Amino acid sequence: MGKNIAIIFAGGSGARMGSGLPKQFIEVNGKPIIIHTLDIFEDHPGINSIYVACVENYIEKLKKYVNKHQITKIAKIVPGGQTGQDSIYNALSAAADENPEDSIVLIHDGVRPCIPPELIDENLSCTKEKGSSVTCTALYETPVVSQMGEFVDETPPRNRLFTAQAPQCFYLGEVMKVHEQVRKENPGYAGIVDTCTLMRFSGKNVAIVLGNRGNIKVTTPEDLYTFRAMIQYRETEQVFGFSEQEVPDKLNK
Repeated sequence: MGKNIAIIFAGGSGARMGSGLPKQFIEVNGKPIIIHTLDIFEDHPGINSIYVACVENYIEKLKKYVNKHQITKIAKIVPGGQTGQDSIYNALSAAADENPEDSIVLIHDGVRPCIPPELIDENLSCTKEKGSSVTCTALYETPVVSQMGEFVDETPPRNRLFTAQAPQCFYLGEVMKVHEQVRKENPGYAGIVDTCTLMRFSGKNVAIVLGNRGNIKVTTPEDLYTFRAMIQYRETEQVFGFSEQEVPDKLNK
């Protein structure tokens, strides 16, 4: 019988953060961002195990943090790859060696530490019903297309456009087959920025699960400030008079 598996990729270098430290290891409120993320999947009753792809030089450091913060669902930590998709493939391969093909994998960024537990439930339900899911938010700004980056060529209607987030959720056997196919035809994953793009590249349908803008990816100093603010709001939610579930949307209004 299939399991529900979190695939966490934390192979980034953190160049945009400018700290010299991989962004997933920057500490916020006493623990690294990656541990904030892992805590959510650790505490979720629907998740059976977690596989992590990590920057190779930091694997031992991550293992120490995992032990310190009692993350017990970790099945394996594997080295990251040259690209994000290489890292995901490495973690998926480790999961495929130990789990049945009908397991569901939730692929998630190690630096996306504000995912509500309800969003995990919705992705699991959607995948069971429709075979896949990608978390998306509606586009609030005006989209602009420019071929040369100097003048606006087109302003497509935003009511048809969404922004893809994570988790992105698939059956383990299917996503592994697509990876193997793409790695033969496109070894460097050129033009493939996430698993949703990978699946569409192979003609697979991907269903949309609506998320919220508070499910941020911490990649810049500004994101780091926002994450710290969200933690502060969570800790004082009773004073401000709204629930934890409302925090992400209120911070983005």
